[in-house]
Amino acid sequence: MIGFLIAIISGALMSVQGVFNTGVTKNSSIWVAAGFVQLTAFITCVVMWFIDGRKPVMGIFNVEPKIALLGGVIGAFITYTVVRAMSDLGVAKAEITIVIAQIAVAYLIELFGFFGSNKTNFSWMKLLGLALAVAGVVIFSLSGSKQQG
Repeated sequence: MIGFLIAIISGALMSVQGVFNTGVTKNSSIWVAAGFVQLTAFITCVVMWFIDGRKPVMGIFNVEPKIALLGGVIGAFITYTVVRAMSDLGVAKAEITIVIAQIAVAYLIELFGFFGSNKTNFSWMKLLGLALAVAGVVIFSLSGSKQQG
């Protein structure tokens, strides 16, 4: 149950962060905003490292596979793509599309066991659920195409 609560908090924080980052780009640039996000995230991580037990920093070099170390690079592009999507689509449409993409990619990762994840069996019910979610995005997008005044 705690996992669901944490996931809900994560989703909420992502939405709020996307709005904040989009606002920051209005007074700078998208890459300045992304850099600021990464810098403040780094500072936060250093502070939390001091608070949370100080495991050895050099352990980072023992990570296998090494491709897993690209998380920060991916994070920079996540910031960029979220800001662009929110600027182009609006907050709600961008977020619902991002979430569906996350579900689809996560299912493929689990289905094929990519990146060392536990491999799962194909499920028609999960595919149907994903298809329904995509249909929901289409309905959500179509219903927002007319401006109400």
